[in-house]
Amino acid sequence: MKDKPSHFKLDINDQVATITINRPERKNPLTFESYAELRDYFRDLVYRDDIKAVVLTGAGGNFSSGGDVHEIIGPLTRMEMPELLAFTRMTGDLIKAMRACPQPIIAAVDGICVGAGAIMAMASDIRLATPSAKTAFLFTRVGLAGCDMGACAILPRIIGQGRASDLLYTGRNMSADEGERWGYFNRICDSESLLEEATAYANRLVSGPNFAHGMTKTMLHQEWNMSIDQAIEAEAQAQAICMKTQDFKRAYDAFANKKTPEFKGD
Repeated sequence: MKDKPSHFKLDINDQVATITINRPERKNPLTFESYAELRDYFRDLVYRDDIKAVVLTGAGGNFSSGGDVHEIIGPLTRMEMPELLAFTRMTGDLIKAMRACPQPIIAAVDGICVGAGAIMAMASDIRLATPSAKTAFLFTRVGLAGCDMGACAILPRIIGQGRASDLLYTGRNMSADEGERWGYFNRICDSESLLEEATAYANRLVSGPNFAHGMTKTMLHQEWNMSIDQAIEAEAQAQAICMKTQDFKRAYDAFANKKTPEFKGD
């Protein structure tokens, strides 16, 4: 896996990978190439033991304006169905990769966060925003359905069916305050401290039981498709696996000796 990507900025520090969508002059739009490179990077995180958490953000005071109008939208209008389906499956694969990687993803959202940008924030595990964040699932505003990249499956689970329906039908902006009130954003931060707070959150997770964090993310995702009885059994098996980790033993030994546990992710 490349640690020097061509289509986004990547910094790795203290086991935290910070991914920055980096086309600030146009509010960080995505291209065919950046979609594919992001998909591949998140896919390969499954095999990276040296990265324990991810911060996802945008450069220049905006998160992302979604698919580039000239580099994606224009070409799509001239494609035949096989090419269109290949593209929509590829963008969906990016979201699948984000959900499948074991590392928690913290989205740091400032300014414009629309279209595919809103979807990437939606697919993250934790979302922090600034007061100026404007989130819109604006697909209907360009003549498309709101059901893009898993929006109709994931968004209602975060904010509820009625609220998701409102955003997906109208394509309107959701303010930061509204997003926090609805549970879409976990916290509102000052613009100056957004990345710092997102990184601090990631570092807090890195210092925890990383194998168990990966198991938590896996179960949060998989249990959407389970009955309650299936989920309880799956969690029994998952927790039994975690009980065989050294982190579990470290936590007990630390508690018994009135110390703070030092987790190592094994």
